[in-house]
Amino acid sequence: MSIYKTYNISDILKNNEYAGRGIIIGTSQNGKNAVCAYFIMGRSENSRNRVFVKENGIIKTKPFDASKVSDPSLIIYNAVRESQDGIIVTNGDQTDTVFDLMNNGKSFKEALKTRKFEPDAPNFTPRISGILYLKNSNNNFEYELSILKSIDEKGTDCCRYTYSYPSKAGLGHFIHTYNCNGNPLPTFTGEPQRININDDIKEFSNEIWESLNINNKISLYVRYTDIETGEYTEEITNKNKENN
Repeated sequence: MSIYKTYNISDILKNNEYAGRGIIIGTSQNGKNAVCAYFIMGRSENSRNRVFVKENGIIKTKPFDASKVSDPSLIIYNAVRESQDGIIVTNGDQTDTVFDLMNNGKSFKEALKTRKFEPDAPNFTPRISGILYLKNSNNNFEYELSILKSIDEKGTDCCRYTYSYPSKAGLGHFIHTYNCNGNPLPTFTGEPQRININDDIKEFSNEIWESLNINNKISLYVRYTDIETGEYTEEITNKNKENN
């Protein structure tokens, strides 16, 4: 199998009962748009009781029914946030860590060095993060993906991996928290997967959403940003539709 093979996101997700949370970053087929997508899944009532909303320009998770929230600490956070350096997307409150520290001169990698995987033994859920750098001289962009995960089943220390990519038309990279369902949940392994990205945000959003397990999917956010102008379109999809 070629290491350069790219996959449709549906081919990766359609038979995966539980990928957890996932980030995709890349470039549309026509080369015009920087693309990012973030989805969340959940198995417990607490995790499933969420929607994505946009408030003050920030995409965040919010309880669908506030009366049913049992522990907000790892499920309520800013997920997508734009800074002076680029667009930040993560699966936890490290979004704000990256935003704050990069605004104070730290790099994406340096900011994440202050964090580690989630304290949810025995899963030790990885923290996955991404950033799109849109401002450079040649109207192109670059992006990075990061995963912070436990070095062993006891959570004794943290392994840190950062992947840096140039923009290539039609190519994206996908990283997610878990390889599949299980108890405990098996942490994502290997490099981010190569993904085909088309030119139509609605088609791409629908492909992702329809590929996620119907029982475990919760919310999806997709954004297409014109690399030259900075103008963007976005799609938010919530299983709990009443809060759309």
